Amino acid sequence: MTEANLATPTDLTNDKTKAVAEALNRVLADSYALYLKTKNFHWHVSGPHFRDYHLMLDEQAAQILATTDLIAERVRKTGNTTLRSIGDIARHQTIADNDADFVSAADMLAELRDDNLKLVEILREAKEAAGAAGDNATDGLLDDWTDQAEERAWFLFEASRNG
Repeated sequence: MTEANLATPTDLTNDKTKAVAEALNRVLADSYALYLKTKNFHWHVSGPHFRDYHLMLDEQAAQILATTDLIAERVRKTGNTTLRSIGDIARHQTIADNDADFVSAADMLAELRDDNLKLVEILREAKEAAGAAGDNATDGLLDDWTDQAEERAWFLFEASRNG
């Protein structure tokens, strides 16, 4: 099957939609990386605030996963192709994996906070590309996903404060 077989009707025909698709594929790869890291920390968190952190991380992971299909479908709606495999995700992700045997709860929260803020940066880059392409639908969706990532970072920050 060639990309011609995947042709999608769209009025967004300029080369700028390729830049939007590339930006969204980075968002998608980082979303999957962040989802899996959040689930990893959800499974392995320990300590005196276990229940609170365990539940918060599970909620955040579910929120992140819920965006992935929307991101991929937006890429396809613009006539482009999206990620196809774990290897493809690894080639596009900018958020680093964490394969450590043990991570303290405090370090988990700090790392996820920073990763969500990194995702905000990637989302803002995608928004710039969408604006340049005149892709107002993608532009609007990116606002919602940015707000969600900022909220996750805020919750992680507040949960990690002492006192």
